Amino acid sequence: MDLGLTLLGRRGVRFITALGGICILFAQFLYSLKDIPRSGKQILQQLYVIGVRSLPLVIVISIFVGAVSAWQAAYQFKFIGAPLRLLGSAVGKAVVIELAPVLSALVVGGRVGAGIAAELGTMRVTEQIDALDAMGISPMRYLVMPRVLACLVMMPLLVVFANFIAIMGGLAVSVIGVDVSTETFMNGFKNSFQISDFINGLTKAMVFGLLIGLVGCHEGFHARGGAEGVGHATTSAVVISCVLILVFNFIFAVILFRL
Repeated sequence: MDLGLTLLGRRGVRFITALGGICILFAQFLYSLKDIPRSGKQILQQLYVIGVRSLPLVIVISIFVGAVSAWQAAYQFKFIGAPLRLLGSAVGKAVVIELAPVLSALVVGGRVGAGIAAELGTMRVTEQIDALDAMGISPMRYLVMPRVLACLVMMPLLVVFANFIAIMGGLAVSVIGVDVSTETFMNGFKNSFQISDFINGLTKAMVFGLLIGLVGCHEGFHARGGAEGVGHATTSAVVISCVLILVFNFIFAVILFRL
């Protein structure tokens, strides 16, 4: 019992310490934005690696997110006796507000956050980051700022694609499996669609992208102990980013979507 509490306390302290380091890194990132003109090549490269290469995964996930949300909504409607003409409304609201931003962020966080942490962690343990410092090149400008900025920019764009693909997936399941016409589904979606919901979803995506980039860079920069340390940093990056995404998602739900 005492050992378990001690282990839990140590992990809690490490988590709080990591949050403090991430906040400091965020302040340094904001200051480094003045160097954007000098880092154009690195930024474009990271936009491609983080955004374009994540698109196939986001598309596959979105298809099944839309499909399962339509199927589950139809099941619930049948249970409570609600008319199926509201299916498009239910799927649209769930996808735009919650499913597309959150699930896309979790998937991208697993792929991109782990990749950033592993890349920077390897550079840290092989002293490449120290070499950049010795040559007078700022690791913040050269390594951190392009990656965090790319996550911040590309995550909302990925969510736009996720919204569209998920709605199409929900439409396909509704037409094929639930016997709801395309016109009925789309009318329900259009009648419930609000631009504020769409903007709020993209706002959440921007914050999630920022968290993914910051956590991945922070854990990679603090990797120690060779290959084992890089593995620990990669795991920590995924775990911390996923936890923060869910925590901030609740905060946004309370602030942006008031009852």
